[in-house]
Amino acid sequence: MQIRNIVSKDNAAMAKIIRDSLEEFNAAKPGTVYFDETTDRLSDVFTAPRSAYFVINVDGEVAGGAGIYPTKGLPSDTCELVKMYVAKKFRGNGYGQTLLEKCMQEAKKEGFKKMYIESMPELSNAIGMYEKNGFQFISHLLGNSGHTGCDIFMIKKL
Repeated sequence: MQIRNIVSKDNAAMAKIIRDSLEEFNAAKPGTVYFDETTDRLSDVFTAPRSAYFVINVDGEVAGGAGIYPTKGLPSDTCELVKMYVAKKFRGNGYGQTLLEKCMQEAKKEGFKKMYIESMPELSNAIGMYEKNGFQFISHLLGNSGHTGCDIFMIKKL
């Protein structure tokens, strides 16, 4: 297992993992990353200052990814955990936890004090992992991610 920054050759694999996962959990709905055109070019999106996207590579195959982003409208000390997905065949190996820890480490390195998440009830396994890692539910969205299909909002002090 190797964790590294995303490169352009990872774009198609991550877009497939994201969309397959949302279909699997019946969460492929408007207002989500499923229909976001940036899902197909993640390596371009994560060139923005204070952003990063990491992929886990297992035996030469992209197994999943996650990133941090200074989403428009968030306080300057807060980043968003974004597009965190692990392919079905690789789940249950701790890769989600590894990605989350890497993103929290990177967020601290970039000077962020808080991490924000938008999610959906359909992604209950991920929400449980966030809770175990100290994320707290909040009643409203922060920032302007453009993902109106999300209705669960969480935050954590780093």
